[in-house]
Amino acid sequence: MKTILSGMLLVASSLSLYTTTSLAQGQTSSTIPATIVKEQRMQHISGKFDVKLNPQAAAPGIEAARLGRMTIDKQFHGDLQAHSLGEMLSAMGEIKGSAGYVAIERVSGTLMGKKGSFVLMHTGTMNRGQPQLTIQVVPDSGTEELTGLSGTMGIDIKDKQHFYNFDFVLP
Repeated sequence: MKTILSGMLLVASSLSLYTTTSLAQGQTSSTIPATIVKEQRMQHISGKFDVKLNPQAAAPGIEAARLGRMTIDKQFHGDLQAHSLGEMLSAMGEIKGSAGYVAIERVSGTLMGKKGSFVLMHTGTMNRGQPQLTIQVVPDSGTEELTGLSGTMGIDIKDKQHFYNFDFVLP
């Protein structure tokens, strides 16, 4: 018990010293972390991917909603060597050039040599021809060596080829 108390006092003293030093350097108490956190650095990779989208029938009973449904099958190349499987739902707007889609896909493979899987969530809209797309890693979806992964992905299509840009933090 005495050892535990000594350890707690050492941590409290260290945080107190950190707080005192930080306040003396002009930081406010609201900018001081409650715990000492390992610094995490944003990383960026890009590469190509192949994708197969296969139209699926509407789920029974919701045909009247006029939703498009597809399966996703991707192969990523480059620093993300992975395969993904997922599903997409989409709807067209009443005005030409307007639509929206959501998708979820599980990506399995290696990210810069680290093995595991994670889930990407897509939210995309087209507002009278103006696209907006957000693709983000679902929090706490990383497994194995990708546990704790967070980030966002962008997609570019040029000459019928697909490219990804992935900004991420991996503890």
